[in-house]
Amino acid sequence: MSVGGVAGLALLAGAAGAQSSSSAGLAAVAGLKVGHYAMAGRPTGCTVVLAEGGAVGGVDVRGAAPGTRETDLLNPVNTVEKVHAVVLAGGSAFGLDAAGGVMRYLEGRGIGFETEFGKVPIVPAAVVFDLNVGDPKIRPTADCGYRAAAAATAGPAAEGNVGAGSGATVGKLAGPSRAMRGGLGTAAIVTPDGLVVAALVVVNAVGDVVDPSTGRVIAGVRTADGKSLADVRTLIRSGQLKPSGFAGRNTTLAGVATNAALTKAQANRMAQVAHDGLARTISPAHTVFDGDTIFALATGSRKGEPDMLTIGALAADAVAEA
Repeated sequence: MSVGGVAGLALLAGAAGAQSSSSAGLAAVAGLKVGHYAMAGRPTGCTVVLAEGGAVGGVDVRGAAPGTRETDLLNPVNTVEKVHAVVLAGGSAFGLDAAGGVMRYLEGRGIGFETEFGKVPIVPAAVVFDLNVGDPKIRPTADCGYRAAAAATAGPAAEGNVGAGSGATVGKLAGPSRAMRGGLGTAAIVTPDGLVVAALVVVNAVGDVVDPSTGRVIAGVRTADGKSLADVRTLIRSGQLKPSGFAGRNTTLAGVATNAALTKAQANRMAQVAHDGLARTISPAHTVFDGDTIFALATGSRKGEPDMLTIGALAADAVAEA
């Protein structure tokens, strides 16, 4: 991979003997589809994960500057069990409008939570801040969400500067002139007994991206001459960074999914443990300048009592790989 990308990290060392990866990424989980749409005029867009048959949902918001919709509904104590899509979008809080378009798409196909007055699609969403890239008046709309949903397929999802990752950047702690592009990646892990755990990640972090198997920085703050990577860990420890003005301008978003049958409480636990994958690959992660959020989906096509230790561990691995 090139130093300017954020997709395609290798499987964690020592894990490959017990599992294999799938090129389909998040769509390797049967019952899920992934679609992207990029806006014209500047790099921004949205990514939709469709669960048209419904999937048990969970979420864990770990960053201090989030932009989200319908996350309270995913609390295990609340009523609705299943969601029908998850939307990840650029455009900061404006981008939450994309979820309305996905609701319109699903409603038109008779998909949603059953009420006596019709079906209501359940569509949680989260956004990254990319208004600093190009014209900030161009941002994802409901039409963007509708088009992404209409484009969704069960095949391998495109990666890189696509969908919600179109305007993503990383390595911003030394200022925008030393930052570089981020993007979107996806990965799936399949065990010999048929368990599938997968992730899709939009990386718009304030920090660097690190290969967890080597500790090497692969994207992030560049040196002053722009010719190499500075390694923000070294800059922080040496006192060379005085970060300011970054609040709300970053965020890494992810969706993790499995074919296991989980309860809402278990889906929330999977989302929580999956954050370990961000901590392994982003330095620093979960900062006051990021709104790091991970959604979890469980389709339940693989019956039987779920092994939550394995599912959580593989979710973190999948996030790190993605």
